[in-house]
Amino acid sequence: MLLYEELSGKIRGAAIEVHRELGPGLLESAYEECLCFELTQRGIPFRRQLPLPVTYKGTQLNCDYKIDILVDDKILLELKSVDVLLPIHEAQILTYLKLSGCKLGLLINFNVPLMKDGIKRFVL
Repeated sequence: MLLYEELSGKIRGAAIEVHRELGPGLLESAYEECLCFELTQRGIPFRRQLPLPVTYKGTQLNCDYKIDILVDDKILLELKSVDVLLPIHEAQILTYLKLSGCKLGLLINFNVPLMKDGIKRFVL
């Protein structure tokens, strides 16, 4: 299993490659598909569109939340293609981290001129 920092760097590299090839302006689903392709090409294990149940008062409920991509069962990726990341997007990834038990998450917005400006790291 790769260390968090090494794995995070590889994910960033894959996202930058996708952005270099496609540029901004597409739907989130296109970036997700291409990022998964890049992760596969790089031999990085991941799962996508994982159900994220909510436990409320001791009862597990299926509220149709999904983790976009979970890399190596360690790093949660929340993908966006929006003009501006809003506080609700940050709240969303922090809540997903809490619900999933993951410690590290990357909020990746592909709708930016430079990909390095579209990646935000969150740690619980």
